[in-house]
Amino acid sequence: MTPDAFRRIALSFEDTVESAHMRHPDFRVGGRVFATLGYPDKSWGVVMLTPAQQKKCLDAAPDVFRPAAGAWGRKGSTRVYLRAATKPVLLPALESAWWNAALKRPGARPPLRGSRGAKHSSGKA
Repeated sequence: MTPDAFRRIALSFEDTVESAHMRHPDFRVGGRVFATLGYPDKSWGVVMLTPAQQKKCLDAAPDVFRPAAGAWGRKGSTRVYLRAATKPVLLPALESAWWNAALKRPGARPPLRGSRGAKHSSGKA
């Protein structure tokens, strides 16, 4: 996967904007970062997961996902090795990260049963 492919997938989620933090592109919903590119170098992306979500990703695709260093990694921040990533592997992780951020927005409500909320899940991407 290329950085541009990661970017396209991240931006396919509803209300997502690209910004930058610490000289790295990031992807936000409601002002909250759910993913970044280029850390620690251009071979990597990062998704902001919960520790339980991170464990599922590490178990399912250890060649793609690795915990970030230190406390960030212990809290769920997960690096994505872009060269090994595929859309079917990355998409659920990005979606989880998006929901983690989206549900922290003021006035956010949990999704309706069966609703995922992202543009790609309704076929619009």
